[in-house]
Amino acid sequence: MPQRIEIQDLSERAVVKLATERKHLTDIIKMVAYQAESDLLALLRPHYARAEQEGRTLLHELFAAAGDVRVCDTELHITLAPLSSPHRTRAAQALCELLDQTATTFPGSRLRIRFAVRPPPCIGLAFPGSPAHSSTVPAAASAT
Repeated sequence: MPQRIEIQDLSERAVVKLATERKHLTDIIKMVAYQAESDLLALLRPHYARAEQEGRTLLHELFAAAGDVRVCDTELHITLAPLSSPHRTRAAQALCELLDQTATTFPGSRLRIRFAVRPPPCIGLAFPGSPAHSSTVPAAASAT
């Protein structure tokens, strides 16, 4: 018996290299994901001044953001929590509004996807957690 036997000598069927096929599939998925991220960045660019420097970081924060999913009769509502800063939250809201205009349906259903970002809570300086209501009377005048 020979020390080495080629696999193709053992079987009449073609040898399939699963590792190579898996790598190609993984590479294709990565390329599609990168292209989708690039398309989202292009939509975000007019609404975020630092899109060139921080745009992908903002998108990654958006992808990992907490949120709520609510199903209605004809719509799937996805409402994200506010992001790390007000200007990022505003940019994310603008992106959500643009995505809403595409009227995308959730795959395998007839539900239209609606995106939104929950507004950050209003916090007053004197009493954190309480709504900040601006008064028309200056603080010095109201103390008298």
